[in-house]
Amino acid sequence: MRRRLAEDRPSAGPSVRITWSLGGLLTTEDSLPIVFVHGTRFSAGQWSAQLAALRDEFEVAAVDLPGHGERAADPWSLSGATRIIASAVDALDRGPALVVGHSLGGYASLEFARRCPHHVRGLVLAGASASTRGPWATPYRWAAKLVPRIPVDRLTRWNDRLLRRLYPPEVVAATIRAGYAFHTLPAAWDEVLGRFDAGAMRHVKAPVLILNGEKDTVFRAGERDFARAHPRARVELIPRARHLANFDAPDAFTDAVRRFARQLLADG
Repeated sequence: MRRRLAEDRPSAGPSVRITWSLGGLLTTEDSLPIVFVHGTRFSAGQWSAQLAALRDEFEVAAVDLPGHGERAADPWSLSGATRIIASAVDALDRGPALVVGHSLGGYASLEFARRCPHHVRGLVLAGASASTRGPWATPYRWAAKLVPRIPVDRLTRWNDRLLRRLYPPEVVAATIRAGYAFHTLPAAWDEVLGRFDAGAMRHVKAPVLILNGEKDTVFRAGERDFARAHPRARVELIPRARHLANFDAPDAFTDAVRRFARQLLADG
């Protein structure tokens, strides 16, 4: 059963738009379905700026992955993540979706595209075009082991301060309110590390936009290899943006997704 979360004020359009919540799923009514998948420790709130900007043109949704946001009590697994993304696509009930994944959500979206190719109209990989195999993974394995040793309240204060210092409230308020899934980070990265490289792109049947912050030198390290591995992939960089490109440059990030979505529609 759907539970109403909030109702927008009437717009100049023909109807009032309503935002819904369904077990961590935020949806709105419109056209090409777009499903957003958040990054490590965050939640569906990461995409509040994109949802607000795109909902008048597209039908949009943002999910909470296992162990995150409203699903904080659920155990992490890539299988669970792909089921949640599939449920979001099905709930929009508009056919295959454009799936936009950031960082951990990008790798989960790659796995979803492999397992559920007929659910994917297009794929945006944001901050998720670095191989998780080999020496690159070593510092992330170390960090995943370190995080549980730091008190959660201290990690929360650090993250809150960082986000408030770097970004305007309208961009990060929803993320801060939802809290952080530090408890899920070790399991999530343990499953992702060692699993993905450019070869994963060969399992994606739909067009791909590799969308990275220009200054995200770590997570865009393999972008050329990822692009070469797919016949319909291209790379786009957001100037001066870092790993959290949709926070650093929300308008530019949204515009890139919008242009890609329009191109998918134009291509039929």
